[in-house]
Amino acid sequence: METTEDLQIGQLVKSKAGRDKGKLFIIKEIINDKYVYIVDGELRKISNPKKKKVKHLIIYKRTFKEFEEQKKNSIKLTNVFVKKLIEPYEK
Repeated sequence: METTEDLQIGQLVKSKAGRDKGKLFIIKEIINDKYVYIVDGELRKISNPKKKKVKHLIIYKRTFKEFEEQKKNSIKLTNVFVKKLIEPYEK
């Protein structure tokens, strides 16, 4: 998969290239068919998301509906919230 067709906001992904290789992130925003913004609440905070090519990501089926709903309802997302969502999957 190298396009954003099957991606959703709030979906869990893992970087497979770059300095952040092997790190888990959540998709914050889909920019276009090849790029997304990702956050992890620690290195890449909500206020400073990482622009990443989709082809450099491993896509997981896990989607955090809570993340998507908070973003959709204009509820402020926090870095602590994002970290808590990712934490169980880092093992």
